[in-house]
Amino acid sequence: MTDNDLIALFKKGDGSACEQLLNRYKPVVLRLSRRYFLIGGDAEDLVQEGMCGLYSAMQNFKEGDFYSYACTCIKNRIADALRKSLSIKQQALNSSVPIDGEALFLQAADNPEAQIISSESAAELDNLMRAKLSPMEYKVMRLYVDGCPISEICSSLGMDYKSADNAISRSKRKLQKILGG
Repeated sequence: MTDNDLIALFKKGDGSACEQLLNRYKPVVLRLSRRYFLIGGDAEDLVQEGMCGLYSAMQNFKEGDFYSYACTCIKNRIADALRKSLSIKQQALNSSVPIDGEALFLQAADNPEAQIISSESAAELDNLMRAKLSPMEYKVMRLYVDGCPISEICSSLGMDYKSADNAISRSKRKLQKILGG
């Protein structure tokens, strides 16, 4: 069934259509949410926000390309969570920090303060990664936060999949421990 078919069934109250759409788009939510790091929060917090964005997209979709609409709703929901975290904490390193190098959501804000904090936070995170990670872990994480899939990281660094995946996991644990997450 197409996404539009499932949306139509979902809007008629079909629970299995809802479940199918949520399962179909969960990898998209995971991919979009892994780009960002919520200091003091859990990675699952952003995934949950993304899933709420997906559900909202399912409820409000009218016509057209559901994939694009869903991605926009997911990104907006994550951005709102990051902005809320920023306004609550009011400190650059104790707020949301994008770890994909793009600083997409916070830079898109009209708030110049958020833009400055975002760029400073990204630079702070890069400096922290340089200081606390091994050279190999740093190279792997730089590619990872720039959005490269693990297969691309492996080929560009001449590593096997398991080594690259382990380096990412180790690096995330180290950074979360240092940042208090």
